[in-house]
This record gives sequence, structure tokens and C-alpha cells, in this order.
Amino acid sequence: MSALWSPLRDELTRWREAGLVLPVWWRDDDAVADTPALRRLSAMAVAAGLPVHVAVIPEGAGPSLAQAVTGADNLIVLVHGLAHRNHAGTGEKKAEFGAHRPLPALEADAQDGIKTLAALFGPALAPVFVPPWNRIAPALLPRLTGLGYRAISTFGPRTAVEAAPGLVQVNTHVDPIDWRGTRGLADPGMVVTQLVAHLQDRREGRADSAEPLGLLTHHLVHDAEIWSFCEDLAAVLSDGSIRAWNAREDLT
Repeated sequence: MSALWSPLRDELTRWREAGLVLPVWWRDDDAVADTPALRRLSAMAVAAGLPVHVAVIPEGAGPSLAQAVTGADNLIVLVHGLAHRNHAGTGEKKAEFGAHRPLPALEADAQDGIKTLAALFGPALAPVFVPPWNRIAPALLPRLTGLGYRAISTFGPRTAVEAAPGLVQVNTHVDPIDWRGTRGLADPGMVVTQLVAHLQDRREGRADSAEPLGLLTHHLVHDAEIWSFCEDLAAVLSDGSIRAWNAREDLT
């Protein structure tokens, strides 16, 4: 494997030498159906020893995805909003559950999302809400537990263990896609550098070391470079002193 990964390997070695264990989880967004890309994602996760938490769009989800999940113990379903529909105004950042919508409408959509996926996936569903574009109105957070949710997942280091009473924050921290530019692989050296800096902050007490480190992927838009980077990243992490975080097990 290339020298690109040496800084991450070195940091993971420091974690092991310090007797620390890094909790790691994998979230993949926007699933609606069984596809060759989903099967490739699942195989990659099996090789790395990490379950994939598939954030499913409720309004688009179909029986082929339910069948694929039923046959794969390493695929765990999360609720990805309702329709992944942008309700933001012109010039605003995209959001389906942003503060510009009435709170009752947000609550109703979040409820419809978990009900729809519970009926389709049964025990494969974990009660985690993943708002599209990682944006959510703060006023909705304390309402989610009453709808059956146990956790919320967006992007970036959490500032508190709970976003609201009874609602755990389990965010993602590594996204290899250059969304604002080419929409291909971001500068790999920069991605690794940022990840290593984040792990250093955790190890040295400047960030929450108990929050599972989240890898965020989008299997439907991966090109060959993104697939290769994700495969290598998962392999390097799995060689470290890590513990795979599983929403179905760790939120009970």
C-alpha cells in the first residue's frame, strides 16, 4: 500500500501504544434498491470487518433493497429523511429538515420515515435519523425520541454525547468525495491529513475520543478512484486498535 497511508498507520500505532481503542463505524447514504454498487460495498465491508449502516430514503425504498438487506447480516438500515427532497429557498444550503419548514411538518415527515422503513425492513432497521445533507432544525431534535429514534447522525465531531435527552449523537467525520468540485475523489493526501489531525485531537484530549469515528460514503456515485480509496482506508483502519460500532447492538 502506498506511502499515502503512513501517517494514518503511525497515528493508529500511537493509539495502540497508549492502550487506546478507536470505535469506528461506517455510514453509506442514499440507498433505495439493490444494485451492483451496494453489493460491492457490502463485500468491502465484510473484508474490513465493519458493518455498513445504510441510510435509506424511505419514499424510494423498494423490495429489492429489503431482500438484499435480509440476506446480509452486515447491512444495517438507518432512516435517511423521508424523500431526500430539498425544501430550502434559492441561495440557501440544501435541507429537507431545515428550520425554514414548520415544526409539525418536520415531525410528521420524520415519523413517516421510521414507520415506512420499520414496515419494510423489520429488525434490520436501527432507530437512527440521518437528515439529508446532514442538516436539521434544532427544534426537531427533542421531538425525535418520541417518534422512536435513539440517535441522530450528521457530519463533524459532536459537541455533546446527546443532541437532546435520550438522543445520542453518532456523526461521520471522513468523506472522500469532492462535493463542491469534481464530485470525484477529493485530494487523498488532504483527506488523510485531516483524519490524522482529528485522531490526534482525540488521543490528546481535545476531542471526544468515545464518539465512533464515522466513515461516510455514497456507493451510488463512486468512481474507480473513490472505491479504491475507501477500500484502502477501511483496510488500514481495520489493522489498527479499533472496535466496530454497530447501531443495532450499541444503542440497546
